[in-house]
Amino acid sequence: MMKLKDKVAIITGAGAGIGEATALLFAREGAKVCCSDLSPAAQRVVDAIRAEGGDAQFVQGDVSLGQDAKRIVEETVKRYGKIDILNNIAGIVVNGSVEDCPVKDFDQCMKINVRGVYLCSKYAIPYLRKTRGVIVNCSSIVAMKGVVNRAAYTASKGAVLSLTKAMAMDHIQDRIRVNAICPGTTDTPSLADRISRMDNPEEARRQFIARQPLGRLGTPQEIAEGMLLLACNEFCTGTILAIDGGMSI
Repeated sequence: MMKLKDKVAIITGAGAGIGEATALLFAREGAKVCCSDLSPAAQRVVDAIRAEGGDAQFVQGDVSLGQDAKRIVEETVKRYGKIDILNNIAGIVVNGSVEDCPVKDFDQCMKINVRGVYLCSKYAIPYLRKTRGVIVNCSSIVAMKGVVNRAAYTASKGAVLSLTKAMAMDHIQDRIRVNAICPGTTDTPSLADRISRMDNPEEARRQFIARQPLGRLGTPQEIAEGMLLLACNEFCTGTILAIDGGMSI
């Protein structure tokens, strides 16, 4: 039996990596999926879902802009009539310590990773209230365990973690559940792109793998399975789920 039959899900950052894997998994579990991304690559994910017999639409937008976040929500409701699940996955990685990170990069990281979660949730909550729905935010294991050269990114993902807890309390009487997943280092196109731009890509990949005691990178599919668990388990709210290959040990 499909776990999300007749559910409607918005997935931001659906064009690649964890967002893409989550969109495909949710569609296979019966959800109608709004795939949102700044990149038109999300249309390819929609096409893949439709090719498998699923129902999906692409809404392009920048989650850090209020008008775009609102439009993503409204276009979903216009097509499907409701929202049951919001997956806030869109995000960027910014390198540098507090001293090294340019102000503009810090601001951009907070804008997309935190403001984007705030805006999409803000506009979705009135509809989630009607369906007693769920929000699943994508934080990171770095919110629990500091790593070098990631000050802005760590701050943003820590904010997502705290915002998740606050939202869970604020909306518990609405029967809206709010959870967060904390992935470890995951083998995504974003990671591959960052590694390719490093001085020694082979050594950089080795170091990324070494961060996980299990001795490998996570897969987007493994993280998507965690997103599905948090969306489905009705006894989870304010839950923070680490899928990190032991990185937080």
